[in-house]
This record gives sequence, structure tokens and C-alpha cells, in this order.
Amino acid sequence: MCGRYGFIPGKDFYDRFEITNRDFDLQTSYNVAPGRTMPVVVMNSPKKITLMRWGLIPFWAKDPRIGYRTINARAEDVSNRPSYRRAFKNQRCLVPASGFYEWKAGEKKKTPYYFRKKGGEMMAFAGLFDIWKDGEGQEHKTYTIITTAAGKLLKEVHDRMPVILSKESEDIWADNIKYTGEELRDLMKPDEKNELIGYEVATRVNNTANDYPELIDQIKKGDF
Repeated sequence: MCGRYGFIPGKDFYDRFEITNRDFDLQTSYNVAPGRTMPVVVMNSPKKITLMRWGLIPFWAKDPRIGYRTINARAEDVSNRPSYRRAFKNQRCLVPASGFYEWKAGEKKKTPYYFRKKGGEMMAFAGLFDIWKDGEGQEHKTYTIITTAAGKLLKEVHDRMPVILSKESEDIWADNIKYTGEELRDLMKPDEKNELIGYEVATRVNNTANDYPELIDQIKKGDF
């Protein structure tokens, strides 16, 4: 799964994602947790940033607390699950991230690891979004991150990982008019190009209240 990630936009963020509405006060976060409201990229002729809450609430949901169970959608069945079926067809988005955390299970505890691109550049997770209206008619925009089977690197830590889109496939994924779903399956595959590095980080990332640069510091020599 992907239950925590980092968002460190940098000066070239808008150019990297070809964003046109550049009036956002982008806030860096080293420990984005479910329930947080974060920037999501949608292709609405042209690409724009929209703030959404992590944890997809389907438009038909009666209880918004379902969002805490839908932070991730599995690539294997995303096109037919009721919570994601409509969104997969025409409500896809890009979730910008600078890296993500996974926890390796041990005999007594879980050890957190941080994964990022080797060059340090930002990546885009494949995401879905939906718009839910509460009892007063107010709209709530929410999103989920699609996960797939772990690639060779991640298997040492966890059996799942977020779908990381290549730069070439980002426009395809975000185009909800030209592409409708089934032809997108080849994009939802694990990273096998050895573009990531991972390393152990301190357990202080376990506390969602912690959010500072030292969370992504490597605590042991060597990475993989």
C-alpha cells in the first residue's frame, strides 16, 4: 500500500507539471498522511492544480468516513470496484510526490523506509478523484492513490507500491476524454527500470504529527 508520502515541490514544480494556475501557496510536507488536503493535478485543458483530501469518498457514499478505507485503490480491480469504477473511467489525476514511505515487517516491529527517484526529481502517482456532496450540498473533492505489486526493489520491504507514472505516460493518464480506462492497464505496472532508491529512516515518521526535513534522512549507511 501507500499510506504516507512526501511533497517537496521546489522552485520548478509548476514547470515540471506544466501547471497554468500558479497562484497556490504550496506547502512542503515530509509526512503526508491520509486525511490531509494536498495539491492534485488534473488535466482540464490545460493542467491545473486542485486541492483535494486524501481518501476518496465516492459520490454515492452516505458516510464520508469511507474515505479512511479508500486511500489506495488496487490496480488489479480498480476498473470494476464500485468505489472506483466511475473515477477510473473519467476522473483520473496525478498525485505529485517527492517520495514515499513503506514499512518492513519484523519480528517485533516495523521498520520505515523512504523511496525516491535517484535524481531527486518529483514523481507522479496515478490517482483517481471524486466529488462528494454533504447534507448541506457542499462539495468535497477527494482522491486515492493506485497501488500495484511491488517491483524488484520494493519487494525487500513491502509487497505493494504506488503506481509511479513515467513522464511520457502522465498526459495519457490524466486525459479523461481521449482515454477511457481499459487501454491504461499497461501504465499501472511496478517500477522495474531501477529508477528508485530506498533507505531506512527513523521511526519518528510513524507519528503523523511529525513533519520536518529530518524524517527523510537516511539513518544507516548503504541503500538499495
